[in-house]
Amino acid sequence: MTDGSLLLGIDVGTSSSKALLLDMEGHELSEFSVPHRVRSPRRGWAESEPGDWWESVQWAVHGALHNGMSCGAGHAPVAAVGLSGQMHGAVLADAEGNPVRPAILWADERAENELECYRALDAAGLAALGNPLVAGMTGPILCWLREHEPEPYKSAAWVLQCKDWLRFRLTGNVGTEHSDASATLLYDLAGHCWAEEVIAELGLRREVMAPISAAADKAGELSRAAAGALGLKPGTPVAYGAADVPAALVGTGLTESGSLQLVVGTAAQVVTLRELPRPDTAFRYHVFAAATGGYYALAAVQAAGLAFEWSWKALACDWPSAYAALASSPLGANGVSFLPHLAGARSPSMDARATGAFCGVRLRNDRSDLIRSVFEGVAFSILDAALALPEYETATEVRLVGGGTLDPAWRQLLADVLERPLLVVRAANASARGAALLGRLAAGLGLLGRQEPAAVAESVVCPSRGGSAELAAAYHRWTGWSMALAGRSND
Repeated sequence: MTDGSLLLGIDVGTSSSKALLLDMEGHELSEFSVPHRVRSPRRGWAESEPGDWWESVQWAVHGALHNGMSCGAGHAPVAAVGLSGQMHGAVLADAEGNPVRPAILWADERAENELECYRALDAAGLAALGNPLVAGMTGPILCWLREHEPEPYKSAAWVLQCKDWLRFRLTGNVGTEHSDASATLLYDLAGHCWAEEVIAELGLRREVMAPISAAADKAGELSRAAAGALGLKPGTPVAYGAADVPAALVGTGLTESGSLQLVVGTAAQVVTLRELPRPDTAFRYHVFAAATGGYYALAAVQAAGLAFEWSWKALACDWPSAYAALASSPLGANGVSFLPHLAGARSPSMDARATGAFCGVRLRNDRSDLIRSVFEGVAFSILDAALALPEYETATEVRLVGGGTLDPAWRQLLADVLERPLLVVRAANASARGAALLGRLAAGLGLLGRQEPAAVAESVVCPSRGGSAELAAAYHRWTGWSMALAGRSND
């Protein structure tokens, strides 16, 4: 393997696929992103055609290779491929990997009633899972398919996660790894294996669960057909890869237990690594297997960027106008509170019935107050989630990554609400970068030199000295409205 070789990371997200090229030292050379469709054939459903993923991946890889040539990478060979992808959901495939129905995604709500099957499990079974019950995870979805679509359920040879289906397409080999398997509600967290007793008690088909390996293991090699479609060399090693969040932890170099990382995108996650799982007895947050050993705890906010997109459309607002309103409306938005639970609430309440709302609006309020309340509502929701993690109390700083944190005023509001310095990490493509680095390991090339957080940080945002009392009062109002409206539905 020569120093001129490249690493390719492929990340299949909810609405787009991204390909990223790194050199052997981990420097980013090029990236390319291609959208794919999410369908909602019925209210509360979210599906995608895996064939659309494959098409967008082909375009993304070709685009990244073309851009790489423009950046001086020339015709350097790709030494390894790594994968990451959206978590949860289910892809039902036949023995050759052909989907037998559209993929059901993490945002899908159809299996909400099937959670009763889980609530009927004995205490030992629920404790083994170690996680809150969420309808968009694989186990509840399989329970729904068994009852409502028995033919696809019975005909499937495999039930796979997004990136595992793609790897099957690339290599012809079936498998999964611990980070994705642990997020299915079919996994024994402490045992590091499929939850055999839970699967049996639910009456699900054990034979469709793929064998589990390590994220950095070599899963196979690019087939001739897949290599030809991507413009790569047949026989190129392919890593098992990881789910998008743990892949991002690899991509940003987070290595120490107890450090906190905030990822803000369509949703938001506050994440910390752990050596042992230590699930929350109140199930306010998730605990999953990390990509390189150990575990990570994740407190999730269902709608962050999603709440902004909906609000700006509803308020006929663009981003420049939104930032102007953030500056013109005072701390606390003149008493207006916004609850961003547009797709239900995750940490800490785990309330799928929660809804969004503007609260406390009076005649004195104007459009700028409503807009500022959206920023504050998302920030308060992130704080609410972070407070569920025991590590938050002792954290001296929070690492900040994600495309939804670019504006300085928004970053400052987050630092002020969280009351922690924010270490802004240069990692716009964190999941794809982590996937590429896992490919490096799978090819037997070893780890890069240890990345200290400061080595990949572009700036530090410290909390402001003034305004803490006003924000504390606004957060208190916000939590009051959240509790008052908890569990209500617009249905």
